[in-house]
Amino acid sequence: MIVRVASSPIGLHRVVEPAGVLPQAAWRLDPRPDIWPDEVRIRVQRLNLDAASFRQLAEEHGGDGGAVRDRVLSIVAERGKMQNPVTGSGGMLVGVVAEVGPDSPLGLSVGDPVATLVSLTLTPLALTDGLAGWDGRGEQVPADGHAILFGRSIAAKLPGDLPAPLALAALDVCGAPALTSRVVSGYAAPPRGSGPSVAVLGGGGKSGSLSLAAARRAGATRLVGVVPHEAEAAALRTAGLADEVVIADARDPVGLAAAVGEPVDVTVVCVDVPGCEGGAILATRPGGTVVFFSMATSFPAAALGAEGLAADVTMLVGNGFVPGHADLTLELIRTDAGVRGLFESRL
Repeated sequence: MIVRVASSPIGLHRVVEPAGVLPQAAWRLDPRPDIWPDEVRIRVQRLNLDAASFRQLAEEHGGDGGAVRDRVLSIVAERGKMQNPVTGSGGMLVGVVAEVGPDSPLGLSVGDPVATLVSLTLTPLALTDGLAGWDGRGEQVPADGHAILFGRSIAAKLPGDLPAPLALAALDVCGAPALTSRVVSGYAAPPRGSGPSVAVLGGGGKSGSLSLAAARRAGATRLVGVVPHEAEAAALRTAGLADEVVIADARDPVGLAAAVGEPVDVTVVCVDVPGCEGGAILATRPGGTVVFFSMATSFPAAALGAEGLAADVTMLVGNGFVPGHADLTLELIRTDAGVRGLFESRL
């Protein structure tokens, strides 16, 4: 093991350019496999591209899987990480711990199967197999290579009772149900004491279905799942995660608000397309909360849209980390047949 003496727990020593920025904001990271004393090297087995990034890549290349694969390879080779230059987002990965620095605080051991709970946009990454096992047509990417975790990174050991692709798909979005649970629990607790009404835009997707299930368990009294077409509506009805399933284009503010009907206390945005800020705000009652959990969200559109509508709503940006988020999400997958069924149908 080659050990260097100076490192930063937040990965500043891996930033190649521009100097002085955090790894997520860097254009290029140093993905060399030699680790610093507080780092961990992961042998990569599978990437999970975030939905917004994969959609953008697929649309840019007209659904040509080979072209999508080549673009992902070029991004990683050029940037030393997987960060879509259009969406700014990346995803996460699973693999096996290959080497642990003597000062690593992560509690991992060589041979541990793990999922990284930090974004690929700040994870040094190198791919060595040309992604030969991926057809470029799905978010999950069989891969070989290595990734580096910093002293302040987060990783979860993969559970032995769930298939790795299923666990990866769930853990990729585990911040959404955890934050939804926290917000809904805040409404259900004294002095309010009554569960809120909740609408989830993109309720048939990964983060959306988990958020519906988490909201139910946290005490929501009315759950509205918003989906874009009948196929997703039928699947969500079968899953039984929402009291009401409505079909609406989340980019149509007036149409979305009309579909939701009575404005809700909490709106959770889990769609992977831009332009949904106005509808989410209109669907939320005065004094309510909008949680944006989509990499396609525009902060200016949300902030200026709320101002222009004279909407008194609290707006939260989900950052992907809530204490206990991995355990909460895996428990939902284990115990909620509706959620698990939706996930397995996607895989």
